[in-house]
Amino acid sequence: MQEALWALGRGTGIASLVLFTASIVLGIITRSGRPLPGLPRFSVTLVHRNVTLVATLFLVVHIVSLLFDPYAQLTLLDAVVPFFGAFKPFWQGLGTLGFDLILVIVATSLLRNRIGTRVFRAVHWATYALWPIALAHAIGNGTNGREGWFLLLAAASVVAVVAAVGWRLSARFIEYRTVRLGEIT
Repeated sequence: MQEALWALGRGTGIASLVLFTASIVLGIITRSGRPLPGLPRFSVTLVHRNVTLVATLFLVVHIVSLLFDPYAQLTLLDAVVPFFGAFKPFWQGLGTLGFDLILVIVATSLLRNRIGTRVFRAVHWATYALWPIALAHAIGNGTNGREGWFLLLAAASVVAVVAAVGWRLSARFIEYRTVRLGEIT
């Protein structure tokens, strides 16, 4: 059972990192208002939301499985208070900080209509901090964090996010809002 919990914790952690990488890229595409091949523009938003929800579910399973794994010895306090844990406190603390950020981002996403677009966007910008924090946690605290295959996966993730952010910051990026308002021809 201990090995199963360890494998579940490791696998769901890796899956959530890959899915959060896709979520960042899809979020930037959503903001641009461009469709993906085979998907209309409105579907990109739905895919972004669903990928993020699945990534968050994998993250919750990652944490819960490690709470029950006797080797990990993770406590509930370790899961919510950054840098409190006994095992690799810095790297574990980064994971906890990432989890706390995702909780805030999910909460504001669910309350978007009540808190307003400005607050939602301001908090949503935290995803640009969340992702590298999660990546650093995976490399520093993960069982496979320094193995070749994982470093290749991490490098591919970095390339995808850096390319998307680079496009987002470039002059070629046109936000959907300006396209919708007819300001760009």
